[in-house]
Amino acid sequence: MNTSLRWLNDYLDRPVDADEADRVLTIAGFPVEGTELRGDDLMIDFEVTSNRGDCLSHLGLAREVAAATGRELKTPDVELNETGGPVEQLTAVENHATDLCPVYTARVIKNVKVGPSPNWLVERLEAVGLRSINNVADITNFVLYETGQPLHAFDMAKLDEGRIVVRRAKAGEPFTAIDGTKHKLRDDMCVIADAAQPVAVAGVMGGIDSEVTNATTDVLLESAIFAPLSVRTTSRALKLASDSSFRFERKVDPAGVERASRRAAQLIVELAGGELAKGVIRVGEGVPAPQKIAMRPARCTHLLGVELSTDRMVELLAALELEPALAGDAIECTIPTHRHDLEREVDLIEEVARLYGYDRIDLEPTMRVVVRPPQAAVAARRTLGQTLIAHGYHEAVTFNFIDEKTAAPFLPAGCDLLRTESESRKAEPFLQPSTLPALLNTRKHNQDLGNTSVRLYETAAVFWSRDGEPEERRRLGMLTDLPAKATDLHELRGTIEELAEQLVGPNAITFEPVRDDRFDAGAQITLRRNGDATPLGVVGKLSGKLQDRFDLQTPVGVAELELDVLVESFPPETTVVDQPRYPGIERDLSVIVDETVRWSQVAAAVDAANPALLEKVSFVTVYRGKQVGAGKKSVTLRLTFRDPDKTLRHDEVDPQVETAVAQLKKALDAEIRTN
Repeated sequence: MNTSLRWLNDYLDRPVDADEADRVLTIAGFPVEGTELRGDDLMIDFEVTSNRGDCLSHLGLAREVAAATGRELKTPDVELNETGGPVEQLTAVENHATDLCPVYTARVIKNVKVGPSPNWLVERLEAVGLRSINNVADITNFVLYETGQPLHAFDMAKLDEGRIVVRRAKAGEPFTAIDGTKHKLRDDMCVIADAAQPVAVAGVMGGIDSEVTNATTDVLLESAIFAPLSVRTTSRALKLASDSSFRFERKVDPAGVERASRRAAQLIVELAGGELAKGVIRVGEGVPAPQKIAMRPARCTHLLGVELSTDRMVELLAALELEPALAGDAIECTIPTHRHDLEREVDLIEEVARLYGYDRIDLEPTMRVVVRPPQAAVAARRTLGQTLIAHGYHEAVTFNFIDEKTAAPFLPAGCDLLRTESESRKAEPFLQPSTLPALLNTRKHNQDLGNTSVRLYETAAVFWSRDGEPEERRRLGMLTDLPAKATDLHELRGTIEELAEQLVGPNAITFEPVRDDRFDAGAQITLRRNGDATPLGVVGKLSGKLQDRFDLQTPVGVAELELDVLVESFPPETTVVDQPRYPGIERDLSVIVDETVRWSQVAAAVDAANPALLEKVSFVTVYRGKQVGAGKKSVTLRLTFRDPDKTLRHDEVDPQVETAVAQLKKALDAEIRTN
């Protein structure tokens, strides 16, 4: 921020010179980026981080100097002489966009005499790189650089019906800014309008049609709060930037809206004459109550590694106007409304360190590390990656932008795509509703490079809008090449089953066939735990239509799982048992069943037979071909038998196998395949 040294000293009981201002503010976190002589003044450009909007003003930086040096902060005295009639009789304000403009205030000064500014005001503005316009406009700029609160003055004679309407712009609505540039507005932009048309783009720039000139006699003074995100996106879209938008994007002090309005009104009456109307019109929220945050001195000492007394911590926090008070074993601070950056205990600890001086904190030759187990979410993601990598998958990192045509097949029913206004992604203006399109494009890129047997996974956010409300999910996408004549997905299914076992526990998921236009064959995956069933995702062989759309020569299997559901289920539920002392016996069966029969039905039929000493039933493979006939398939399963007390003999297992075969024939009309 461009800062005048003389102006800065206006707010301190003892002046600082350039060297002291440089040293003190650099240590406080505001390094100097450059200096320039302006007459008998010095302009210093201090770097202000985006979370310290309170220091984008001379008063804000003076407050930091006072806190660090023991000086006293001198704030301007404001006394208003309201000689006009009630402001409500002169104008009115309607706010139809309170989400974009939480607070709007208006004052009216009649019979002003607009003209050149006095020398002291011109010098102050020129010292920070601004040119003088006229006394009214100069006062709004002066108060902005003094307090950090942007203001705007309208010529009331140019306002249709002499009133203000805060609203969203109409799509394509024309607007000419005060710098002469012409714009077409979007319907998500906030404007300050009169009864007929926009007279300013909220928080960004005023309009040329309502600017104050030498012919102006009556002024409407605006002081407001505008939503930072709205100001930022509007400013970028219109390629309009101003000192006002720079500050609104970084948040302004809610309590400063009224202070700045009073200060500007006082100066206008002093320098331009006129009668100030009684009162102020305020539409929107009141000033929020200050937040209270507690800091434990012991925690502060532990993090900083410096032994500071509690009294010293209180002294440092008091210098920052945080009103510290002892409350048991903590120091409770009342956070001023201008300090948006202070939200939690560690922020107060940082303030203690900052004001005490980072340069006074000694470096230790060794660093102590407290060993703790990893957080469950971190361990879950690590396990997920290790499991997939062990199965030959490579992690992909892709852009989350997409075009409408590519996204359409992957958009959930009843939802809409979310559009962005990124200038760099005009061809792909939407946020991805699925991880799969990006993985398919990545597979195409590998195909072009000649890579085969590709297996990819990605964890990423997906987005859409439902009933006008945006939604965001975290998903795991998987892709694997399939053999050219592949008819099943048992390898991909096996990977997903092991992944679920590592993150949730054994037998945690089930697969049910599902009809989905994205797949030639697909299944819905359900997580079952503690009696609850939670949809986990889908798996399938990509349809031929989509395979052609992405220009893939090789069939691929894909899966998309709800990442948060998996992570939140970690750690897995496992049961530890002794290793078996005696060997088991395995018997493979190949049964011919109808094409529509699912593996879960085959396993359920064996379980229903309840063969004695059966340990588990495993899927081996499936075969389709002339030997089993049209509409049929051969499913090979493995039955494992074990006796915990002795070694089994084959003649003891034969009756159990026959029992299972009989149940398969009865339940599924199965035939034993002999060839």
